[in-house]
Amino acid sequence: MTDLSRSPLLLDASTSALLVVDLQQRLLPLIPSAADITARVGWLIEAAKLFSVPAIATEQYPQGLGATVPELSQRLPTGAREKRMFSCRECSEIFQAWQAERRRQVVVVGIETHVCVLQTVLDLLSLGFDCYVVVDATGSRLRLDQQMALQRMEISGAMLTTTESVLFEWCVDSRHPHFKQISQWVKQGLTPSHS
Repeated sequence: MTDLSRSPLLLDASTSALLVVDLQQRLLPLIPSAADITARVGWLIEAAKLFSVPAIATEQYPQGLGATVPELSQRLPTGAREKRMFSCRECSEIFQAWQAERRRQVVVVGIETHVCVLQTVLDLLSLGFDCYVVVDATGSRLRLDQQMALQRMEISGAMLTTTESVLFEWCVDSRHPHFKQISQWVKQGLTPSHS
């Protein structure tokens, strides 16, 4: 039997990008499990660096809602993109650059799931991107809003996933040079220290 091809439904670091939606100082404290969400997004940002996956954050009206929380902003390679529209499509230069780089898989994290995350994902799907919504790295103030938004995105064609799934799909193989680092983060269950 010959080797089987890897499924195109799995994430590939060479065609992935990470979008961090509105994890801001005045919004995040209102979200249940805010500390867990922040920790998981921290893992993903650090992993994106390891695997050369571009990572960009957006901020919804930062003058009123504050900047990206410092524990995440200091890890991001570039400053956040400001927006007033709920959907990140307002920051079209991000997605044009990713299209030019053939980064068709967008890993989406952030808040609130039923507003900015949902509208962004539906817009990205309509632009032809494959969206991977990280369920344990997104949040809404109310559980019902979170559940309904996840259902709506999945029905519309987004893939629901978890932080660990993303990390190990980017890694592909236990022989990968970064496998031990990823495995250690998962075993510790802690936000990785930034390098």
